[in-house]
Amino acid sequence: MVIPVRDVNPVQRTPWVTYTLIAVNFVVFLLTPAASITVTGADSLAQTCQQEAFFDQYAAIPAELVHNQQLPVVADGEVGDGPRGPACILTPPSYHKSPLVSALTSMFLHGGWLHILGNMLFLWIFGNNVEDRFGRLRYLLFYLGCGMLATYGFAIANPGSTDALIGASGAIAGVLGAYLILYPRARVWSLVPFLLFIPLRLPAWFVLGLWFLLQWVYTSGYAVSQAGSVAYLAHVLGFLTGVVVALVIRGSEGRRERVTPYPY
Repeated sequence: MVIPVRDVNPVQRTPWVTYTLIAVNFVVFLLTPAASITVTGADSLAQTCQQEAFFDQYAAIPAELVHNQQLPVVADGEVGDGPRGPACILTPPSYHKSPLVSALTSMFLHGGWLHILGNMLFLWIFGNNVEDRFGRLRYLLFYLGCGMLATYGFAIANPGSTDALIGASGAIAGVLGAYLILYPRARVWSLVPFLLFIPLRLPAWFVLGLWFLLQWVYTSGYAVSQAGSVAYLAHVLGFLTGVVVALVIRGSEGRRERVTPYPY
């Protein structure tokens, strides 16, 4: 795995949508219980229960998405005595939750500092060029659409799961897929861990192709990741969505160029 730092691919206009998405993600994160949890994880069961209750209310849950109905019992944020000792208390929800809306809000929720910093790094590096190529409104709709499709695709593949699905990874994976199609030869400065983090200038097709390959390998179960419970399938689905959309966009641009008459 390589860690991208920046690309060598200038843009023609300021990527305000990308900047806004990054800002919104950080603001939302700072307002959630996850912001008070250290990089190594929750320090107490109380913190874990508060975060679980927050995600139950606002994050996407596959079982809810598939059945379009919220769970009958959820964490209420308090700690109680369970059959095996202290545990988070589960009660009927005191709020109404729309599973469809949760698929949208979940894209702006993150489980910790490493989660959000990693996602925003990729969006910062690759989002500006895709926005520049798509246009601001089309890029925003594309970003949200990739996230929604990745979330629902994961839910359909895991209809019985009650684990919260959070993060902008599905949407950002779509951005990566589009970047790979639109700028495969762009150079990306990347750190290579097994080479003592020596920075190398690598082509985008290698950096993003390797990233996708790893997501597919983890999804297929051919290898086990140390990243814990990560929705790799959502990454794969988002990436493939971005590839398809970028191919359509590139094809339409080519047709317009062929039919546009040369000026005299």
